[in-house]
Amino acid sequence: MIKKAHELIAQLDAIFHPESVAIIGLPRGFKAGKLFLMALLDLKYAGRIYPVHPEAKEIDGIRAYQSIEEIPGTVDLAIILVPHHRTLPIVKACAAKGVKGAVLFTAGYKETGTEDGRRLEEALTHVAHSSGMRLFGPNCMGIYVPESGISFFPGLSKKSGPVGFISHSGSLANILGRIAPQKGIYFSSAVSLGNECDISSADMLAYLGNDPKTGVIGAYLESIRNGPYFLETLKNASEKKPVILWKVGLNPEGQKAATSHTGALASQKHIWEAVVRQGGAISVKGFDFLTDALMGFSMLPVGIGDRIAILSGPGGMAVAAAEACGDEGLTLARLSDKTHLKLSDFVPQTGTSLSNPVDVGLTASLEMEIYIRAARALAADPGVDAVVVIGVGLDRKTNELYTESMIQAHREFGKPFIIVNIPGFDSDLAHKFCQAGIPFFETTERAMSVYAMVRRYQIFRQKRA
Repeated sequence: MIKKAHELIAQLDAIFHPESVAIIGLPRGFKAGKLFLMALLDLKYAGRIYPVHPEAKEIDGIRAYQSIEEIPGTVDLAIILVPHHRTLPIVKACAAKGVKGAVLFTAGYKETGTEDGRRLEEALTHVAHSSGMRLFGPNCMGIYVPESGISFFPGLSKKSGPVGFISHSGSLANILGRIAPQKGIYFSSAVSLGNECDISSADMLAYLGNDPKTGVIGAYLESIRNGPYFLETLKNASEKKPVILWKVGLNPEGQKAATSHTGALASQKHIWEAVVRQGGAISVKGFDFLTDALMGFSMLPVGIGDRIAILSGPGGMAVAAAEACGDEGLTLARLSDKTHLKLSDFVPQTGTSLSNPVDVGLTASLEMEIYIRAARALAADPGVDAVVVIGVGLDRKTNELYTESMIQAHREFGKPFIIVNIPGFDSDLAHKFCQAGIPFFETTERAMSVYAMVRRYQIFRQKRA
């Protein structure tokens, strides 16, 4: 098994860092397949690009070839865009050429529920297994590796980061890739697997679990192809780094949709919950919760504690944050006498509270210095492990001061800061928090849920160690 894992990792490394890419069936006009060429050019892919088209001599100024066999050099990665009924001979030709990996973009296989579709997919799998060439898909977008300049859609970030992502949905992988930088999330690699005729989510767990450039693994899953293998790779990966899983198809409605989407097999909810528990994974439900978790695990440091200080202008949100702490098993930090004394020097006496949560009242939105001094006082308290700030100014100028000051306090005191949105806060400034490594959440409930998730995982890792 160890030898097989090493072989898989070496295969995927070569595919994720290709020196040459052939795009087979690349259209001359602006059709869906053209996006793959645009994506490579957008990320400034530095390797050789070989368009393959039966009639064109060049496409967008790049020399084209009539077949994969005509390409003079070696091809590491092939992106195959032809209709499903033409894929099999092309995949065989790629294998004969020595192509290391191929992405099968088009649909029309087992997800159709037809016998012809199932047989065609089985034939593709046979070619992969007999030749050693690895296949992504069919019915997928393929791979996104910013470091290599490989992308499945134009407009994705060129910046690499610690998150490895696995998805059975190409569109969801693309959407996450596009909005991730707003949350401060950047990728080591991301893959869209589609029907998984060859490379599976378990294979990717094995790869990402051993990838030194990946610190957090996230996944959107519609089915599990090989349960024992998946559980084995999940356990191995989660002992090294957090694995965040969003599994769908756990009720009849979701299962029916997943089957028609990627031909997913049925999953029973209680079995999935046991897999998550035994595998040491973090289970989330929904796109917002997935992105929250990826953000929190990417940004929160190792060794976070459970003593939380809450700073808020709106009183109701302060109470909600305190309750969210309790719901997640976190503790409201007991503030020192010194901290209380500091706060009493500048926090107005009426309509406020100096206990934890610290309610600085609506005046703080006018006098931003109240927020800033209070946040610094809480961060300086040795009994506080993390500071949750719920605040907003009344105009852009005060919000800019608020943002820069909280970022500065986070850097100076070296403690986790968590910012919770108040509706109407400038989204550009929210982005600044995330770029500075400070998670920014839409609600206190989501903030405390993710913080507690990270803490529980860190305790799990300590116990395993």
